Amino acid sequence: MEFAVIQTGGKQYKVSKGGVISIEKIKGEYAKGDKISFDKVLLVDDDKDTTIGTPYIKGAKVEAEITEIGRSRKIMVIKYKQKSRYLRRNGHRQPFFKVKILSIK
Repeated sequence: MEFAVIQTGGKQYKVSKGGVISIEKIKGEYAKGDKISFDKVLLVDDDKDTTIGTPYIKGAKVEAEITEIGRSRKIMVIKYKQKSRYLRRNGHRQPFFKVKILSIK
């Protein structure tokens, strides 16, 4: 099974054709159904040979389609200092893109 390792949003993901991954939101105007391509490909394996980039593979691309745009569960951030009446609560929801991998080139 062919797979690749891509880098986006400061993280690395192992992807294969037809797979669905949840990535960090990408800057810019995007809508559901848009096609995006990742050019920061670190590794490609096609069952016969493995290509490793230094750090990226020149000319390699991974095509994907945005299937969902949303925000993850709320994470509570709490700062507390005992005996000093100090308590701060804050909530945060991280935005994400769910993408389906169309092809590895």
